[in-house]
Amino acid sequence: MRLVFVGPPGAGKGTQAKLICSRWQIPQISTGDMLREAKANGTLPKELVEKMSKGGLVPDEVVIDLIRKRTELPDAANGFLLDGFPRTVPQAEALNELLSSKGHKLNVVVALQVPKDLLVERAVLRRTDKRTGQIYHLKYKPPPPDADLEHRADDQEETVRNRIDVYEKMTADLLPFYEKAGLLKRIDGVGEVEAVTQRVISAVEAAQ
Repeated sequence: MRLVFVGPPGAGKGTQAKLICSRWQIPQISTGDMLREAKANGTLPKELVEKMSKGGLVPDEVVIDLIRKRTELPDAANGFLLDGFPRTVPQAEALNELLSSKGHKLNVVVALQVPKDLLVERAVLRRTDKRTGQIYHLKYKPPPPDADLEHRADDQEETVRNRIDVYEKMTADLLPFYEKAGLLKRIDGVGEVEAVTQRVISAVEAAQ
């Protein structure tokens, strides 16, 4: 099972991806997580770190190389879920080439759809416990009183709105590309986590 999850920042891709990966026993490959890890490890050039802090996107070749290396690991042999990649048609074409070179192809592309105002609320009120890495939300999942909270730079409102705008501009052609290929499943991302998960599961099972 080889899946792609697309959707704007705050659409719930990460949450849904973990649940779907657990069900199908495949690894979740998040470009955002990989980039943050590379940033923390000091393996990203300074100019890319600065670009990320302002909500900008890193060059395609950097992300594609990370994807290539990650999908070559043993745990991805029987499939994987790409969270947040591709975002553009050139990236989608590069992914197709990468998979074809290994004799593989995508099964389905899940597009989570959430109104912009709700996306901003979800992201801006998000907090991370610096000690445990646990993510909380001041409205939907309040942290315990003793949590040592951090408000990530890319969760600041101006940055969030910029990321959503960048996402919308960059992905304008992506969904039609996958729709034409017969791979796209549009999913309503509003509601309880379990309800959204069930919608995703139904879409994935229908594509098998």
